Amino acid sequence: MVMAQSLFMTLKSVYPESEIDVLAPTWSLPLLERMPEVNQGIEVPVGHGKFGFIKRLKIGLGLRKNNYTRAIILPRSFKSALIPFFSGVPVRTGYRGEMRYGLINDIRKLDKTILKQTVQRYVALGLQGEAKKDMQVPYPRLIIDSENQQKLIEKFKISSTHPVVCFSPGAEYGPAKQWPIEKFAKLSELLTKNNYQVCVIGSQKEHPLGEEIKKIQPDKIFNLCGETSLVEAIDIIAYSKNVVTNDSGLMHVACATGRKIVAIYGSSTPSYTPPLSKRASIIYHSLNCSPCFKRVCPFGHTDCLENISVEEVVKSL
Repeated sequence: MVMAQSLFMTLKSVYPESEIDVLAPTWSLPLLERMPEVNQGIEVPVGHGKFGFIKRLKIGLGLRKNNYTRAIILPRSFKSALIPFFSGVPVRTGYRGEMRYGLINDIRKLDKTILKQTVQRYVALGLQGEAKKDMQVPYPRLIIDSENQQKLIEKFKISSTHPVVCFSPGAEYGPAKQWPIEKFAKLSELLTKNNYQVCVIGSQKEHPLGEEIKKIQPDKIFNLCGETSLVEAIDIIAYSKNVVTNDSGLMHVACATGRKIVAIYGSSTPSYTPPLSKRASIIYHSLNCSPCFKRVCPFGHTDCLENISVEEVVKSL
């Protein structure tokens, strides 16, 4: 969703008078409120991977009264094109994907040799004509709620006199994108000895990882995994001095806060999903077996991550 903001920013620069409404799953609606380019988020209460034909039909028919002039469909799935079709939008733009002829009437060919990055593919759908290799992609920027930020600092008793480094040790995709938790713990030990505080950010699923890090120095390390909403995590990250993160959704969120980022890559590659920030440092060893894009290392060693030392990350910090 954060990478999609680059498309929204492009549309507003090309069509400044346009109003952008976004169809999105329930969890991402608060995130859209932090994007000034978006007029409103429209809930699509259909679980990931679910077809939900009747729900999509009802949503689409209910949107007809809005008289949209154009729809841009980012996913290449058949079901993602249904709501714009049922909404009666005259121009429906998307890449050729699962048999969507008729559902999409402005079909683009995806040339992966030109559009190598996910964000480039999104932005290209908002442009007229053929995409170019030197296409400019605006970096996402999320709104920070300073009042809410202060409430969170007080709630979690984070000191205002010591700098904060945020960790994002999880990656929903799988362990082949996660720098070993022992190394995050060692890094936190070095930072807290130098009077830094560490905030560990993530979902409830990452809470055990946060506890593993917190036990190093309980009074200076805050395990916020599962303790914040996504928008609250935005405000906490924006309060920090640096962020150390795997290639994950939170990495892209962190980039959009303007903080300094150290982005660690394992089974994926920054050539495909780079951190969209001028303040990001990338650590990627580009082994012969990478990028494999696997959830779990097919060789069982995860050397792409194991070989990244704590000292290397400290140097980037």
